[in-house]
Amino acid sequence: MPPLLPARTIKEVHEGLRKKEFSCREITDLYLKRIEKFDGAIHSFLTVTDDEARAQADAVDADIASGRTIGLLSGVPMALKDNLLVAGGRTTAASKILDSYIGSFDASVVASLRASQAVFLGKTNLDEFAMGSSTENSAYGPTKNPHDLRRVPGGSSGGSAAAVAADECVYALGSDTGGSIRQPASLCGIVGLKPTYGAVSRNGLIALASSLDQIGPLTKTVEDAAIVFDAIKGPDPMDSSSTAAISEPIAGQIFQSIAGLKIGVPEDYFIDGMDPAVTAALRAAIAQIESLGATIVPIELPLSKYALAVYYILQPAEASANLARFDGIRYGLSADQAKNLDEVYRLSRGQGFGQETRRRIMLGTYVLAAGYYDSYYKKAQAVRLQVRRDFDNAFRQVDCIATPASPVTAFKIGERTDDPLTMYLADIFTVSANIAGIPGLVVPCGYAEKADKHLPIGLQLLGRHFDEKTILRVGHQYEQSTEWHTITPAIA
Repeated sequence: MPPLLPARTIKEVHEGLRKKEFSCREITDLYLKRIEKFDGAIHSFLTVTDDEARAQADAVDADIASGRTIGLLSGVPMALKDNLLVAGGRTTAASKILDSYIGSFDASVVASLRASQAVFLGKTNLDEFAMGSSTENSAYGPTKNPHDLRRVPGGSSGGSAAAVAADECVYALGSDTGGSIRQPASLCGIVGLKPTYGAVSRNGLIALASSLDQIGPLTKTVEDAAIVFDAIKGPDPMDSSSTAAISEPIAGQIFQSIAGLKIGVPEDYFIDGMDPAVTAALRAAIAQIESLGATIVPIELPLSKYALAVYYILQPAEASANLARFDGIRYGLSADQAKNLDEVYRLSRGQGFGQETRRRIMLGTYVLAAGYYDSYYKKAQAVRLQVRRDFDNAFRQVDCIATPASPVTAFKIGERTDDPLTMYLADIFTVSANIAGIPGLVVPCGYAEKADKHLPIGLQLLGRHFDEKTILRVGHQYEQSTEWHTITPAIA
């Protein structure tokens, strides 16, 4: 039998610690035992920092013993996606080129959580440099979906999503460049929040596409997502794109009724080829939201169909520029058999980067080349502006937008690895939020029967810039009116 957990959410852990029903060291040890017991099969973690976690837990226990008041995140065991820097800790971005890299400082979100006395259990697996939709592109092997170990957990934050779903941590941080928090949240049956671009500092996140990347939480409940968001949001002098647009706490505002809110539903998102079980679950979820007093408004987002094409021009272009820093000179892998500088670059990158990373670097370099810049990159930036205006127009009619998160449930490991285009289509409903810079939330809304397994389905809620409050409010009210979020994988 697996070790029993006395608490699974942030609030439950906090209340248990406050009432001294268990110590922080005890709950931390339980989560570490679950990682030891289950993660050999799931492969959520690349590094487990058990000594650091126990030291952090002991510090919280000392505070409790001395009578100090602890915060909501104090002593709560969590995990970090392995593209977030931790001072003195190994950070690989799931790439061989950074296999032995040790972070020299804490990412700003890590520093915020450290100040909140979070307990860091370790670093989670991802697609290499966050390039992927299945966590199969990791240089250290794929992560498996806790609901069915034959299937992917989604990507690129698949390790974080699987760890939360399998109760190997209470919550985790991921990064979302085109859906990398929301798509794995949908496939693993948990909650995932991509904040507005600029709401959370990107300082200390290994950059993929700097105009698209955003850090956010993966949690078991919408309330937990709001609590973590409150802890990591806000301006940062180390990230000029971060803002103070959301100054007030959000978590206490999500309990309000959604009666009277207008929820837009774009039929453009219910496409041919979508899994019928996904369509049925989404229709039922929208009906449930309407039953809570919201008004459902049909809307059009005609330019969203171009968002995926725009994304796969802009993201590789920015990635090719960002990954140029991995040259075998400054840090990371350096080919020792190189005879000259050109060979240092070529061999170090050839040995260190995986196939998908090389593919996107080459694609990005191509669209930025002098002869193609105007035809591809410049045109994609122009369409990006129009996609954003599309959403601005929609939000003049509605308070938030409800869409599918993924056209399918979790697919089998290896099923799409030989077909990059089909893999890229996994992000078809999520990339537009990154293109427009708006916030997106995914909550569980159903399960599909696939052979002998129940596979999760997610509802995506999109909001105005810096209006996380509304999508979290709608998500919480929907979540609490259903039981989908209470279902756990058999392995858990």
